[in-house]
Amino acid sequence: MTWLIGTILATAFVQQVQCGINPWVSPEYKYIHQFPLPIPPVAVPLTSYTDANKTIDFYQINIEKFDAQTYPDLNKTSYVGYNGIAPGPTFHMTKGREAVVRFVNNYDRPSSIHLHGSYSRTPFDGWAEDVTRPGQYKDYYYPNAQPQRTLWYHDHAIGITAVNAYFGQAGFYILNDPNTDVGLPSGEFDVPLMIAAKQFLPDGKLLSPELERVSLYGDVITVNAQPWPYLSVKPRKYKFRLLDASISRTYKLYLAADSDPTTRIPFTVVGADAGFLDHAVASTSLVIAMAERYEIVIDFAKYGGQNLTLMNERNWQTNPDYPATDRVLRFVVGAGPALPTTDPGNGALVDGAHLANLNVPDSAAHPVIDHSFTFERTNGQWLINGVGFEDVPNRVLAFPKRGRLERWELINTSGGWSHPIHIHLIDFQVVKRSGGRGAVEPYEAAALKDVVYLGMNERVEVVANYAPWDGVYMFHCHNLVHEDHDMMAAFNVSFVDPMIQQFQAKPYSGTTDLAVVKDVTLRDFANLNAYPNGLAVESALENYCDDHYQGVDHEDVDFEGKHKQLARIYS
Repeated sequence: MTWLIGTILATAFVQQVQCGINPWVSPEYKYIHQFPLPIPPVAVPLTSYTDANKTIDFYQINIEKFDAQTYPDLNKTSYVGYNGIAPGPTFHMTKGREAVVRFVNNYDRPSSIHLHGSYSRTPFDGWAEDVTRPGQYKDYYYPNAQPQRTLWYHDHAIGITAVNAYFGQAGFYILNDPNTDVGLPSGEFDVPLMIAAKQFLPDGKLLSPELERVSLYGDVITVNAQPWPYLSVKPRKYKFRLLDASISRTYKLYLAADSDPTTRIPFTVVGADAGFLDHAVASTSLVIAMAERYEIVIDFAKYGGQNLTLMNERNWQTNPDYPATDRVLRFVVGAGPALPTTDPGNGALVDGAHLANLNVPDSAAHPVIDHSFTFERTNGQWLINGVGFEDVPNRVLAFPKRGRLERWELINTSGGWSHPIHIHLIDFQVVKRSGGRGAVEPYEAAALKDVVYLGMNERVEVVANYAPWDGVYMFHCHNLVHEDHDMMAAFNVSFVDPMIQQFQAKPYSGTTDLAVVKDVTLRDFANLNAYPNGLAVESALENYCDDHYQGVDHEDVDFEGKHKQLARIYS
């Protein structure tokens, strides 16, 4: 039997090499489910500025190299992370409080930071060419005005996004709304899970994706950077914020008790990229592609004293299988009776229960496809409609009018590749999928998204209001190998240059004067009025068109005019 398994795996490896996929090279990890799940620390503001209209909190994150013991019996692994950890610190933000995050590059490669899921103004969105070079810093100004949601921040530097993100430049950014409480688990029962597949060399170092041109799927499944951890839980409900931070691997997750691995245990999907679903959706499986986020509730009440494992389905689309890629995370449920349903966040959660009133675009009123984009590989390059991001004169592929509804068709005619497509700035509704799976998943249909998984031979239609801001924004495949080579383009909503000079990175002196930050930098950001009526912007979207808000003077949102008067921010 051992010989047969070895022969099957060896044959699979040969086929993967022929298809351009790296075969399994990681040394065997002998400690599956033996180490606890790490929980990243919470980012703490260093100072704040408050005026009559708003509060802005200031944070600083240092990009730096560090070593960590990933394999207990091998050398330490070198990473590059935010504040010298991976994942980086978790931001817990409150809706209505803006933030400026200063990223200082203490590493030897350029970086650009994208707050994924935020409708940031274009100079703070992480435009790929707007890099912070070694020895520089850049201040990113974030609105924190959307409905509560799970965002994440990660590198977006042109040509090296895959390398930077893979080596550790990623972290959670959680936006909470104290005025919204639907009775779900919170606090210690609300757990972020960053899932990422890695590949290691015999000495315990990471195999770099720098020379990869197809995909690096990885054969070691990490959660919060720990290979195959376990989490001790109580016999009650928990909410888990799932993020696929792999650079190439997609998952089809399910839950099973170790005592009965063939029976799938249902869980409830309650959130996606843009926050709560319209209604709770019970499911026994979840497809999650690179950069997608889903929030699920698992009730451990009936499993006291047992182990449950979050599993990954084998033979899922283009993802190669390796000896342990069918396992992700073990839950060790404490012994004893189920905890009372009267405990906060532990009440009944009914399939179909209404969770949130989403600002869903009126897709029925706009059945016409405005743009069709084909994601394809041509002569070794990953392109969109035959265009790559390096084709500067031609890379702006769409010009949606500000505040107007558009329907985009995303096409993958390849039987050998899949592409998670991310559109910056907007939240969209997935309204149709044909070919491939042939249907929108129930939890997709109940959600607003910013990433959609475009599987093999699939066509997907998404509808969105292209608002609220002017600007040139990117859209791309979130298989980061594909993005870097060169499956990324742009759309232009009433042009605002993402490379405004005074917002670009500047030399870092080695120290941060918090008094200057508070009295000058944050005050000047506040004066930009970059995010007007932040708390009401979602409700304003329906009435927003032709460069005006309903009931809001356009002069109040003249961001591009105001920034010209505030060059002293970085003087």
